[in-house]
Amino acid sequence: MVYSACYGGKCDDERLKEVFIRCTSHSYLQSATTRPVWFLARAFWLWLILLIMVLSGCSSRSTPAPVSTLELRENFYQQRNRGSLSASSYTVKRGDTLYSIAFRAGKDVREVARLNAIASPYTIYPGQQLKLTGTAARRVAKTVAKPAPKAVKNTNKNNSSQAKSNSSVKPAKPVAPKNQTGYVQNRTAPEKKAQNPTLSGNVVQWQWPVKGKIISGFSHQQQGNKGVDIAGREGNRINAAASGQVVYAGSALRGYGNLIIIKHNDDYLSAYAHNRKLLVTERQMVTAGQQIAEMGSTDATDPRLHFEIRFRGTSVDPLKYLPK
Repeated sequence: MVYSACYGGKCDDERLKEVFIRCTSHSYLQSATTRPVWFLARAFWLWLILLIMVLSGCSSRSTPAPVSTLELRENFYQQRNRGSLSASSYTVKRGDTLYSIAFRAGKDVREVARLNAIASPYTIYPGQQLKLTGTAARRVAKTVAKPAPKAVKNTNKNNSSQAKSNSSVKPAKPVAPKNQTGYVQNRTAPEKKAQNPTLSGNVVQWQWPVKGKIISGFSHQQQGNKGVDIAGREGNRINAAASGQVVYAGSALRGYGNLIIIKHNDDYLSAYAHNRKLLVTERQMVTAGQQIAEMGSTDATDPRLHFEIRFRGTSVDPLKYLPK
């Protein structure tokens, strides 16, 4: 409705006042402005709610957003790489060896063997309970009581002296040969043991197991990286860092994927994790530089070699041993 206060070329003040009152009345303003105001109000509230949701989402984040996908993958890998044993006991599973159990527990294999009274070559069985802490078990010697020989009168002195000598002298047979050490029995004679100076001596000549960029270094923290991670491509050659004997080859250790553990002597072990393919078997002797596996990404986020050196069961920084 249109109101006019002017007609005939003249404007009436009373008529102008009446038009102003009608135009500013509530009913007229409501009918003229209801739709635009309602639309603007609704848009304003929707925008305000959306802004509040965005701000609350940003303020509730407990940790900063990952900088990159690579960093996110690396953090995920570090969290998965936790195959250690912290319990006081362990139940042997199929595929375990005493070396792999000691490796996960961060202990010297001889200590675990001593705690459980296990003699070389450290044979264990699935379902067997092993102590990882505490005091060493006592080994009870099994002896068979023999009745004392009855006294028999014999006039023949030669026969009686011969019987005494035969009963007193008994040849002892060793349970295991003296040269049996570590994981299995060595078949070489004792005088030929010097042919393998790596296992018999304390000096180990180390070399790099693979060439590549170090993407994760050694950490002294309790939950840190216990070795070095070297990047590469699927199928790259993985070599033995030193001569020794393979004491574990499998995938039973969570977080390590396809893993190889080599014993170099009574003090040093080396480990090679995340392999695509294992080219050696347990109890096999290897030489420094010999290919033992192909690089892979088993239990990892990308192709890499996780390499560790253990000294008497304790993790040490491989960069202090590998050539510069």
